Amino acid sequence: MALLRPLTDAGLLPADYPLVIHAVSGYSGQGRAGAEAHEAGAGAPALTVYGLALEHKHVPEMEAYAGLAIRPIFVPAYGSYRQGIVLTIGLHTRLLPAGVSGARIHACLSERYRGAAHVCVLPMSSDAPLTGLDPQIHNGSNDMSLAVACNERTGQIVLSAVLDNLGKGAAGAAVQNLRLMATAA
Repeated sequence: MALLRPLTDAGLLPADYPLVIHAVSGYSGQGRAGAEAHEAGAGAPALTVYGLALEHKHVPEMEAYAGLAIRPIFVPAYGSYRQGIVLTIGLHTRLLPAGVSGARIHACLSERYRGAAHVCVLPMSSDAPLTGLDPQIHNGSNDMSLAVACNERTGQIVLSAVLDNLGKGAAGAAVQNLRLMATAA
């Protein structure tokens, strides 16, 4: 998990933090039959939350690749757009190690992805706070934007990622992994 692994590696996020991850993907995430039904006008709602049995197939991957010691709660949803994902994770600073702030988390992510070809960490600014993320902005690409928003007064931080659910699917991941292997050799 691009948002979490740098933080667990740096000791900024405890491996046993009680995470809740919310992701809204385009309706293409339902697979071919679901996408065709949506496009045929089957009366799909603007937003459908699913996976409420808390057994989503990707949770073990999240746990393993993010370096987590406990299973996160994952709340996936489909939006009424074809493709793209916006994922959010809320954190409370009171549950983080002493001295961890939104700015420190942002710096950690910025350092981890400095020079990365397909990952952009959006600027963090108190003058122009982030007010929204378009889940479709990276459609047709392997790019991903990461963002950190925080409210120091309330002690709350929101981590966000935006990516193309089709481009970052198994085929896109395979291509990126091959590229990493080729450059490491």
